[in-house]
Amino acid sequence: MNAKTDSDTDEIAIYVEKARNAQKKIAYYSQEQVDELVTAVCWAIVRQDHAEQLAKLAVDEGGFGNYSDKVSKIRNRCMGTLRDMQDVKTVGIVEEIPEKSLIKIAKPVGVIAALIPTTGPDATPPLKALLALKGRNAIIVAAHPRTQKTTELTVKFMRDACEQVGAPANLVQVVDKPSLSKTQQLMRQVDLIIATGGAEMVKAAYSSGTPAYGVGVGNAVHVVDETGDLDDAANMISVSKNFDYATSCLADNAVVAHKSIYNDLVKRLQKLGAYLCSNEEKARLQQLMWADPENHIPSLDVIAKPATHIAKLAGINVPDKCGFLIVEENGTGPDSPFSGEKLSPVLALYKYSGGIENAISMVNAITDYQGQGHTCGIHTSNDENALALAMQTKTGRVLINQSLNEGAGSIRNGMPYTLSLSCGTWGKNITTENINVRHMINLTWVSRPNKPIVLDEKELFESHWQTYGK
Repeated sequence: MNAKTDSDTDEIAIYVEKARNAQKKIAYYSQEQVDELVTAVCWAIVRQDHAEQLAKLAVDEGGFGNYSDKVSKIRNRCMGTLRDMQDVKTVGIVEEIPEKSLIKIAKPVGVIAALIPTTGPDATPPLKALLALKGRNAIIVAAHPRTQKTTELTVKFMRDACEQVGAPANLVQVVDKPSLSKTQQLMRQVDLIIATGGAEMVKAAYSSGTPAYGVGVGNAVHVVDETGDLDDAANMISVSKNFDYATSCLADNAVVAHKSIYNDLVKRLQKLGAYLCSNEEKARLQQLMWADPENHIPSLDVIAKPATHIAKLAGINVPDKCGFLIVEENGTGPDSPFSGEKLSPVLALYKYSGGIENAISMVNAITDYQGQGHTCGIHTSNDENALALAMQTKTGRVLINQSLNEGAGSIRNGMPYTLSLSCGTWGKNITTENINVRHMINLTWVSRPNKPIVLDEKELFESHWQTYGK
């Protein structure tokens, strides 16, 4: 170690010690005390004046997304998370299974590190903090340096809320003057990591030696088959691409449309503000977004920027009310960069013919390049098509007749609210679930003697014997 590393180790150790001391003070809170705490913290973020301050600072500081959508995101994500957790027990006996003579007791994890992406400095920290506090844990936030001030303000609001209800402010902390070295030390010293951000960040979390929940690369694909409601499909795609300038990893990156409805869908998208690029315009846009063909991440010049801004940089004349750009595509992989995650109001549009199996092949080809394990969806009136897509894709979430953004939780579906969408082993993660409060507790299983179950050899193997013999 050098002097700088030693200094960072010592600095982070102080944060962790403060967090452990604070966590000990709530380790034996009642469920009522825990719920009072998370309610106070949530209100401190979602109250209109605070949400507006956070949204404005996030846009001004980071340059990603837009103000009004960020206010909506902050409020909806946090309130949805609080609603999800209202009836979840995280104290004492949380489950009983009488027929197996088992009970499960919830206990805190301890101190959690939250790694925050530069595109989510406003909503991501409080959402993770709510989950952590509901489990009676402390949390230390490692912000992205580009958006440190926004994250610091969210933490200040949450610390004030903790003190308001008599809990220690140090249950929620943010690392000052963040750096890669400090983040590495933080990951080594805590009990659990929740990493939301780029692939390298997630890889570092899993390599730290500390248990971690990470997320995979987003690249959501939306199928529209020949039976889908085209008005609803176009509206949902438009909502997804326009919201916060597509900062969400769930925002449609590609649409795979059946040839019989392809033109009609394009017309509907155009009526909703989409601009269909010519082949020449597509080439200019590609050069802008991936000036270095070896770098498969889009340029910062386009990430979460308005479509009109992107078009101007690419020399494309679009109407002032243009919401997103469409490029027609048929390839996948590094030589077809539009098939990957674009993090911007740019949509790749594919055409398929024949049955749903051909759409599924396209979805798998797209996500094999980027997005394995993440999310896909379909607009259809055919339940068999929907089930086939769900059965035959390597995705953790399949949204039927919805906006793909609803995969992170919605008032009209049962998905847990989150901003950490894991992708299973396909995306190098340890779960496919939406990270939620149940991931923030340890469970002690208590077992009592049960009526013995006789292991009957004949019952277990008789069908095998009949076919293959003993």
